[in-house]
Amino acid sequence: MTRKMGYRWHLRQLMAARGMFQTSDLVPLLAERGVILSREQVFRLVTQPPQRLSIDTLAALCDILDCQPNDLIEVTVVAEQIRKAAGGTTRVSALPAGRTAIRRPPSS
Repeated sequence: MTRKMGYRWHLRQLMAARGMFQTSDLVPLLAERGVILSREQVFRLVTQPPQRLSIDTLAALCDILDCQPNDLIEVTVVAEQIRKAAGGTTRVSALPAGRTAIRRPPSS
C-alpha cells in the first residue's frame, strides 16, 4: 500500500481569527523576530501553501499568532494506492476532490 501525503495551510485563517486581514501586516512582525521577507514573499506565504518553510519562519509565525505548528499545518492523505489482494478483494483509493465538468447532452 502506498500513501501520498499532503497538507493544508491555515495561515490565512489564523490571521483572520486574530484580526489581521492584510498580508503586509506580517512583514514588520516577522522582522521583529529576525525573519526578513519581502512583501511579495509574505504574500505568497499567506496565499499559497509553501513547498519549503524554514523552522525560523515557522517559529516566528507561531509566536505572532500564538499557535502551535499543527494549527498552521494540517497533514492529510492525498491519495492511496491499493493493490488487488489474492482473494479478489480490492479497496477503493482515496483521491482528492477535483473539478467536475457537467456537460449538456447533444441536442437531437
